[in-house]
Amino acid sequence: MEETVEIKEGLQGVYITKSSICKVDGQEGKLYYRGYKIEDLANYSSYEEVCYLLLYGKLPNSKELVDFTEKMKKEREISEKTKDIIRKFSKEAQTLDVLRTAMSSLSADDGKPYSDNESENIEKAIKIIAKTATISAAIGRIKDGKGILEPDNSLNHSANFLYMLTDKKPDKDSEKLMDIMFILHAEHSSNASTFATLVACSTLADIYAGVTAGVAALKGPLHGGADEAAVKMMKEIGSPDNTENYIEEALAGKKKIMGFGHRVYKTYDPRAKILKSYLDKIKGNSGGEINKLIEISLRAEKMMIDKLGKSHGIWPNVDFFSGPLYLHLNIKPELFDTVFASSRTVGWCAHVIEYWRNNKLFRPLEQYEGSVDLVYKNISERS
Repeated sequence: MEETVEIKEGLQGVYITKSSICKVDGQEGKLYYRGYKIEDLANYSSYEEVCYLLLYGKLPNSKELVDFTEKMKKEREISEKTKDIIRKFSKEAQTLDVLRTAMSSLSADDGKPYSDNESENIEKAIKIIAKTATISAAIGRIKDGKGILEPDNSLNHSANFLYMLTDKKPDKDSEKLMDIMFILHAEHSSNASTFATLVACSTLADIYAGVTAGVAALKGPLHGGADEAAVKMMKEIGSPDNTENYIEEALAGKKKIMGFGHRVYKTYDPRAKILKSYLDKIKGNSGGEINKLIEISLRAEKMMIDKLGKSHGIWPNVDFFSGPLYLHLNIKPELFDTVFASSRTVGWCAHVIEYWRNNKLFRPLEQYEGSVDLVYKNISERS
């Protein structure tokens, strides 16, 4: 008699490891990086400082931040081999497919891709974080039929990314908004892409292989693709005055409203709250089409909260408001996932480095339900 096993579909409720990197409190709607509230980091910090915090486990002092920022700047440039990959694939392939391939090429420029030394792996992480932003901007440029721009090391990480993408140095408001987008997407505990990264690196594959696995897992609309899907829905709504009617019909037809609901958060996603405050600030100050999408998003948010928020625990998540803000920064929908991946590389790397301190190969079980002891027949005897 076979043993009865309990299967946790999607590993829901299963703890895979202990971590001091990120705490997601889904019941209270709180998010912490290394113990610091996401609201404080968004308001007062920078992406470089958050990267230092996630990798080293503490906030840097002034000298440490300057040194770390300089290290990131020195690692921004990508090789001609990587540029060739971007040029060859970007016009036809989806952006995350290009990023995944270009990301895996980074190991070719490292004479020792795998290391069991934590300090060396932090240096590799810095390289990955810096270069991924350059790769993402380059993909966007080639998609637009433009040439790849070299980094401008007079600019911080977020401003330089926007410059490499648009060929314009951003104003302070755009620079701050881009920084916040990077910060809010930098880390989120053991989500699908982080888990994929850990599974790959639990085999002692190198950190480049891990982040490549993370990019692959991020591709799906249930994870990284939700912000693009939410914007697509807003465009389908078309007019702000059609918002309520569209939502009513979608709910009546059991259609999923992209950007609402979360496996962990049972209340308002704290990252979405921060982004909504920025939408409120720029409402009416962006282009005509973007203003329309912003108004649609705010009306949809109000209606969904009234209908499903408190009663069903379905609240806006970070993906719902990300799209209009990316558009405001001149980032096109096909690049949303790639920017998400650029932000999240630091989280993936931080988890790999932490997990390797007490590495255990992931090898889950599955319950077999098929036949056994079947008789093998020669191919001529098979019907």
